[in-house]
Amino acid sequence: MLLEACVNSAMSAIEAQKGSADRVELCENLHDGGTTPSAGAIRFAREKLHIGLFVMIRPRGGDFLYSQDEFRIMTEDISIAKESGVDGVVLGILNPDGTIDRERMRMLVDLAHPLQVTCHRAFDMTPDPFLAMEDLIDIGIDRILTSGQKPTAPVGADLIRKMILKANGRIRIMPGSGVKEHNIVDLRDMTGATEFHIHLEKQEPSRMFFRQPSVYMGNPGQSEFEHVLTDWKRIRKIRKLLE
Repeated sequence: MLLEACVNSAMSAIEAQKGSADRVELCENLHDGGTTPSAGAIRFAREKLHIGLFVMIRPRGGDFLYSQDEFRIMTEDISIAKESGVDGVVLGILNPDGTIDRERMRMLVDLAHPLQVTCHRAFDMTPDPFLAMEDLIDIGIDRILTSGQKPTAPVGADLIRKMILKANGRIRIMPGSGVKEHNIVDLRDMTGATEFHIHLEKQEPSRMFFRQPSVYMGNPGQSEFEHVLTDWKRIRKIRKLLE
């Protein structure tokens, strides 16, 4: 059983490694579903990690229909990731009708070679999951991260199971979204999946002793004196559950 930890920073990546994750997906802005991390974060994470390092290639939150300028940014980010020594990239582009943008996806796969390429949950926004899966196989994608086109993978387990059976080893299907300690064993047994995408976090309190109470950097009511950090103990617990 391979565990990929979705992490929001290089510091969280280090925590995931401590918890015995096999690989991390390094992102920023997880409140938007994840965007491309900075070059500095990628290089620092590569320096500190001996486990697999995948990097999100996504220029913004929102939909997966990108302009030519946004596509150019994605190509630049893949080049930076390759130069930084990552093991894989995570990406996805759709057409206006929700189908896979085969032409531009193939260009990114070719650019990323020989890195592994995961299609992220843009897949879950496609109208025909089996057609999309065949498109991604033809393009040369290594795996699909999916919640089974439902809000969470446990809810979408039936489609995930069917995809794994139909893929028949031609592409890896990795359940992700809502995969937690209380449901991962059942999800494994229901789907037959062998890779899982997990996001297990905690709130890390600030070390500031002066705290300005009247200014917000984010949304009003959101604490400025704590931040999200991957919880290595929860990852370690999941590892033991799967043994």
